Parts: sequence; structure tokens; C-alpha cells
Amino acid sequence: MTTRKGFKRLVRERMARTGERYAAARRALLIAGGDADPATGSSAVPTRPDGGRLHPNSASIATVLASRGVVSPISGAPLSEALIHGIGGGAGAGYILWEFRSHGAEAPILTLGFTNQWQYPSAWFGKTLDRLGVPVTVHETSGAKGARATLDGLLEAGEPAIAFVDQEAIGTWALPAEHPGYSGYPVVVTGRTPDGSYLVDDRSGEPLVVTEAAMAVARARIGSFKHRLLNVQPDGPLAADRLRTAIEAGLVDQVAHLSTRSDSFGLPAWRKWSRMMTDAKHPKGWPQVFADGAGLFDALLSIAEGVDGGIGATGGHLRELQAEFLDEAASILDRPALGEAADAWRAAGDLWEDLADSAVPVDLDGAAAAIDADEALHDAAMAGEPGRAAAREAAAVVRAARARYARSLPLPEDRIREVFRALGERLVAIHAAEVAAVDATRRATVR
Repeated sequence: MTTRKGFKRLVRERMARTGERYAAARRALLIAGGDADPATGSSAVPTRPDGGRLHPNSASIATVLASRGVVSPISGAPLSEALIHGIGGGAGAGYILWEFRSHGAEAPILTLGFTNQWQYPSAWFGKTLDRLGVPVTVHETSGAKGARATLDGLLEAGEPAIAFVDQEAIGTWALPAEHPGYSGYPVVVTGRTPDGSYLVDDRSGEPLVVTEAAMAVARARIGSFKHRLLNVQPDGPLAADRLRTAIEAGLVDQVAHLSTRSDSFGLPAWRKWSRMMTDAKHPKGWPQVFADGAGLFDALLSIAEGVDGGIGATGGHLRELQAEFLDEAASILDRPALGEAADAWRAAGDLWEDLADSAVPVDLDGAAAAIDADEALHDAAMAGEPGRAAAREAAAVVRAARARYARSLPLPEDRIREVFRALGERLVAIHAAEVAAVDATRRATVR
């Protein structure tokens, strides 16, 4: 595990020292700690001092393109994760509270989406690479033997592969064995070790070593992307006109996507979520769903993990990544108004950080320790193989807190109502801020 304190904590310390907002303090640390361009804040891969990159989808493409020598025809540097993220449609929105208790699930499962087409990763990869003009071959098979042979063949040819894996089986986050198939995402498989294990880049500082058996399980477990491999095959330099066209397409896409009326997969999702926090009559309202307290601590901790990129597994709210893209786009397209839109997204990101910080009640015994352990787990996971032991230790602390409060939350009813009310109000403010950010992006995009 890295000996560096958590990046989020460093940001907070800078905020206290300088009086900066969260986004400004974080941005300053990123520029100081990476290979960032002070004019745009954009960086080559890897970009971040907190262990690497943020979002599995955009990070995996950025990693593979960099390894294959693809660079920006404008800057000469590898395409940043932020640029990939924006070309793919940028920010998204989504809120679903799943209840599977009739099927044996112990608690409701909170699902949050923060990127374009978060619920359709295959479509996102396809359109992003198509906009860049980068060919990709998708390999899928029902058989484990054929899946392994395809992966091994790519690695023997010196070609990294994007593999879709089960989060528990791949081992990065030391999830318990009783959570198989709950979630998954893409990682980059870069090679083999002498004993036949695989080297895996899960946005980490060092490769993760995954045994052949574990890789087989991770690739086979989730049916929606069983054994899926992406072989990204750039066939030449990226042309400047192609990059500009891809950025334009990404801008149009994100404005259209976030302007939809869906209250599950668009900005209205935040407004719906705000209502559900306090609606005592709706069957999906949190006062109803968590009336007995069972599963409530898990849900509140899941808010922090899903929103805060410094402790979660999938990059958090990604609003700073959205802003970084807009800054890059403003420079490449010579369109300063996109920089103003970037500022609007950073303001929204500040509100998300506030939500994450307030999700778990600090007056609950052990709650602060669970958040600290989650941050330590993130740092350990981002260290790759050297962080394995620390990840297991930190994950055990988080699991213990979840188990301790699995059946009830020992806080007065009025305190719980206050938590719900405060979160609901924060979500109202977030919705308004993101509507304004989309409007600013639209004004800068439509010519």
C-alpha cells in the first residue's frame, strides 16, 4: 500500500489552508503532482497522484491507446482519460434503488450512474472508438477454453486486451466471496508472468497479478459480458480533423443525453432521488424502504462510495473529469465558452463532494473509521499488487462496519429523518447546478 495519505484528505488540507473550493484545490494538486499542462489542466496517462486514473471505461481506452503509441495530433501527448471520457459523451446521470429481498438479498442495492450510457457499456465503447476512428475487434465466446486462448494469443502478439471482469473475482478491492457477480467493469490485461498468471492494469500504479484460475472465474461470472475482450487496433496516426470532429460529436451527445426526461437515466434522476429521500408514502421512498433500519447504513455508505472518487471503485461523480474535458475541448476547438461550462461542472462537483461527506452520520459509532478504511482501501487498490495485503485489511474494517449495522441503525428517528432531509436538499441543489451546467455546455456547443 502507498504510504501517501489519501488524495481526498490532501485536498481537504489544502482547502483549509488556502480557502479554495474543493474543485480548485483538487485541480491545483493534480497539476502539481502529474504531468499536467498548466494552461489546460490536462495530463498524459497516468494523470493522477492518487494512484492513476478514475473511470474504468475511459481509463482502459486511454491506457491501451497510449501503449499503442496513439497521441494527440495537436499536443503530441497521449490522449488523456478526460478527453476519452468527453468524446464518449461525458457526464451521465442515473439513480436506481434495487430491492431483491424476495430473492434472498439482505438489503437494497443502490446503483448510481455518472457517465454517458453507464447502463450500456458495450454501446459506449463502440461509439467512443468509432468517433476516434480506431478499429476494435470484440471477442466473445461461451467457452472458457476458447476465451483463454484468445486472450493468450493477443498477449503473445504483444497486444494489450480490454477484458470485462467480475469485481469480486479479480481481487482488486478485496470483496467478500459471498458477493460474486454483483458488479463488474473493464480492466486492461497487459501480459503474463513466468508462472502463467496475468498482469492486470486496474487503473493502478503497479500491475495486479491475477492467477489463471481467478482470471477464468472473473471473465465468466457475469452473463451480460461473459468472456468479452476488446482488441483495440489503431491503424495509423490520429488526424487533427478527426479529433476535432470526435470532440464535437461528444459535446452534442452529452447535451442531448443529459437533456432527456428519464428519471432513471437522465438529470431528472437526481430530482427523483431527492423526493425519495423524504417521501414516507411512496414504496420506493427511503423512509418506507428503510423503515426498520435494516440495510440503511449500507445504503448510506454506498452513497459515499458511489459519489466520492477517492474511496469508491468506479471513479465517483466524475464531474471534475467532465470539466477537464471541456477545458481541453476549449483549447483544441478554440472555443473559450467551453471553459465557462467547465467551471459550471466544477461547481456541481463541489456539491457532490459535500453530499458524499455528509452521507454517513458522523455521530454514529465507527462511521468515521469505516470511511477512513474505505479511503485506505482505495489507496491500496490503486497501488496494484503491492497493495494486496493492505486492501484486505482495510476491506475487513469496512465489512465489519456493514455487518455491525446490517439489521438496524441505532440513531433516534428524528436524527434519521434529518439525515434524509439534508441529503434530499443537497440533491435538489445538485440537480439545479447540473441543469445550469448542461445549459452552459449547450450554449458553448451550438454554433
